[in-house]
Amino acid sequence: MSDDCSEPNCREAVEDLYTFLDGQLDEERRSLIQSHLDDCAPCLTAFEFHEDLKRLVNDKCRSEMPEGLRDRVFAALDSADPGPAPEIPG
Repeated sequence: MSDDCSEPNCREAVEDLYTFLDGQLDEERRSLIQSHLDDCAPCLTAFEFHEDLKRLVNDKCRSEMPEGLRDRVFAALDSADPGPAPEIPG
């Protein structure tokens, strides 16, 4: 990765994952994030996890969510051990 300040670093790329997944980035920012993901295995792994999670929630929650499910999902996510965090180059 170059020192070009228009290029996102890992922290910026991870912060933009959900807006990237939701298609809410302008074309220039989307292209920069995609380029970063293509070159950065830890960020790509984080992206793939969030993409799978978003797809799973979307697939399983198409109809009205049963009472309490939302709270149980958030509680499970809060208590889950995410494992070691990927190293984020400074």
